[in-house]
Amino acid sequence: MGRVAVAVIVSLWVIPVSILVNRIVPDPYMDEVFHIPQAQQYCKGRFWSWDPMITTPPGLYYLSLAHVACLYPGMFLAQVVSSFSELCSTAILRSINCLLAVLCSILVYEIITHLRPNLNQRKATLIAIVLALYPLHWFFTFLYYTDVLSLTAVLSMYLACLKKRYHLSALLGAFAVLIRQTNIVWMLFVACIGIIDITLVCQEQRAKADDLSTSEHKNVQSCSNNHLTPSSNLRRRKASNALSTSKHPLINKSASSATHCPGFLDEIQLIFLKSWHMKWEFLISFSPFIIVLVAFGAFVHWNGSVVLGAKEAHGVSLHFAQMMYFSLVSALAMASINFSFDQVVHLFMSFRKNWPFSFLQWLVALVAGFLCVHFFSLAHPYLIADNRHYTFYLWRKVIKAHWLMKYLLVSLYVYSWFSIFSILGKTQHKIWVLAYFLATAAVLVPAPLIEFRYYTIPFYFYVLHSDISNYQSLVLMGLLYMVVNCFTMMMFLFRPFFWSHEPGVQRFIW
Repeated sequence: MGRVAVAVIVSLWVIPVSILVNRIVPDPYMDEVFHIPQAQQYCKGRFWSWDPMITTPPGLYYLSLAHVACLYPGMFLAQVVSSFSELCSTAILRSINCLLAVLCSILVYEIITHLRPNLNQRKATLIAIVLALYPLHWFFTFLYYTDVLSLTAVLSMYLACLKKRYHLSALLGAFAVLIRQTNIVWMLFVACIGIIDITLVCQEQRAKADDLSTSEHKNVQSCSNNHLTPSSNLRRRKASNALSTSKHPLINKSASSATHCPGFLDEIQLIFLKSWHMKWEFLISFSPFIIVLVAFGAFVHWNGSVVLGAKEAHGVSLHFAQMMYFSLVSALAMASINFSFDQVVHLFMSFRKNWPFSFLQWLVALVAGFLCVHFFSLAHPYLIADNRHYTFYLWRKVIKAHWLMKYLLVSLYVYSWFSIFSILGKTQHKIWVLAYFLATAAVLVPAPLIEFRYYTIPFYFYVLHSDISNYQSLVLMGLLYMVVNCFTMMMFLFRPFFWSHEPGVQRFIW
């Protein structure tokens, strides 16, 4: 199977659904009203023309130019178009995301096989296909938005880092920032993963290698003892005593392999010591990331804001409730794992194992959750005024259904985070989990608008580092995603409505 199978299977739904969307919705819709005309300006060579309502950099438009340039010679020779700008139609510009969706699924497969080399190839293929169906990613595959390209660039950057090609990773990170500014956070997160990989993972591998060599050495000694001649009962007794006592250090080494997975403070100390010892190697490897970060800081200082346009509507906020929403949305997207009986029992047993400390953790988390939803739960004007988005109905019908509802949901938010931490903690270091949480917070908390699209990249990192090991969970996830995708696409295509105060057809969208 492998990457070819992933590409073929994803293409089997991308192509027909794309044709259907372009046939029923041929004109730009929602944010496409800004993105498509801007890309068409670039196709005409007007690179200094800029729509002040666009908030993101022009990375998508530059890639679109390259896409159109690849298609133009064939289209021109076939007399389908007579000019370059004529080829920059809505359907052609949308098609770039269809290609990127296939590429993204291949990247997911490559990352999974790199992170879990012992994983069955069929299972890795299934995970990549299921993730390609993730509703927030799947839906925007068929529209001209930045989401699919942003995810593809971040995953490419991450894969390059995993393969220890740090300069290429930083270059891809710079391109990711050219697509969406918040990707600077994911670039720093990927750089942190690279440092963790060098300092902690390599240290563990070296320790395991030492254990293995020690074990082999002891086995050689025991074998030589077994071949001793019975010249002396005393010598035989000494050999048997040595053999019996040599077994215990092996058991202790294997049982104490957890010592190679140190506590949080030990991990930080080890990272700092190793980083200082390899400071020049680190500087050479990771200096491109620093250059991109400095360049981004200079841009923000020159621009006066992170966003390019519509600065008043997209100002930085302290929207800590976003972290609560993200936890529940992500947990529900993996409901077959997060809310399974085994996971509930696992969390309960871990709570019972060290109940005083666990009780304090849950208490602090609940208090923090209540404070987040009470003081830092924001209702952006776009959220409460635009009934085309599903978040509009979730806000009105769920969160605002009763004044107590947002507080009652806190327990679900907290459970979701503990479940996420538990799943990630099975495969990752504590410092990795902390870096993931901080990166997610740095991306979501400043965003005043509740947009589930913003959750896609952190969700992908979550799934990629979750030890999903059974077909049943994957199949249930895939079925859930297909049901949601069918519903949202049917609503988008076949349930249009109209506004009395504005002409044109309106459609439901994420």
